[in-house]
Amino acid sequence: MNEQVAIILQNIEKVMIGKREVAELSVVALLAGGHVLLEDVPGVGKTMMVRALAKSVGADFKRIQFTPDLLPSDVVGVSIYNPKTLQFEFRQGPIVSHIVLADEINRTSPKTQSALLEAMEEGSVTVDGETIVIPKPFFVMATQNPIEYEGTYPLPEAQLDRFLLKISMGYPTFDEEIEILRRAEHASPIDTLQPVITVAQLYELQRAVKAVHIEENVKTYIVELARQTRQDQYVYLGVSPRASIALMRAAQAYAFMKGRSYVIPDDVQYLMPSVFSHRIILKPEARYEQIEQQEVVRRVLARVAVPTQKAAQYE
Repeated sequence: MNEQVAIILQNIEKVMIGKREVAELSVVALLAGGHVLLEDVPGVGKTMMVRALAKSVGADFKRIQFTPDLLPSDVVGVSIYNPKTLQFEFRQGPIVSHIVLADEINRTSPKTQSALLEAMEEGSVTVDGETIVIPKPFFVMATQNPIEYEGTYPLPEAQLDRFLLKISMGYPTFDEEIEILRRAEHASPIDTLQPVITVAQLYELQRAVKAVHIEENVKTYIVELARQTRQDQYVYLGVSPRASIALMRAAQAYAFMKGRSYVIPDDVQYLMPSVFSHRIILKPEARYEQIEQQEVVRRVLARVAVPTQKAAQYE
């Protein structure tokens, strides 16, 4: 595994118990320059995960609590008239930060959701005709509760497509929960967590990820997987070319994290459920037969031939 990435993960594990896979996927998204939608029930550590990640890289961190009355200006910022200078001055919103936690994103209106998702896509915000570039690296982790849907505004498919990965935390095991109690008995572990790399070093890691080699036959494999989602009998709308690009970038980041300079088909297979599942729209009959997006992904992986690759020349 890449040494710097390993140090980040070890630091996160000082706070997060038994969530290695979630931590790895979060770091993959960060290295790939993408964003994460974290869906799970309250209290399993979603906020703690992104706080630990932000502290580990010494990045600016902002948290936005999404509520039904939240306005777009509360996210991107607003121009305020200064009577002393007789001019409007822009007060930037919390979105202008390196790492942003969008807590309970489905509890705010579509208009406010769009303000956040525009910033995620463009890397900038526009207020009163002025464009403000968000500093890089820029990473958003949005959370939502899959249980309580009353009074919520579910993200439409076009907006879900903006997230590189959708992941879930899950409950800890019995022993893990005992350890969580031990660590939180006197103080929260997050309070003493220290940065292990700088923002500048993180930016260099992101640049290095883009140099990871991906063979033509692996690119062909990704495209064929995407095409098969569009042809599955239970799928109303398959993944877009944006999803193919997302899977390729995520695979590059995962290979880099594992200490390789090239992507292998195993990387693609491992990441495909997290990259593709939230982008697939099923037909009504799929619900009657209890077919979910994850099952479609498994079916597609089973019927697409895995390419062979001569990777030794890239080692």
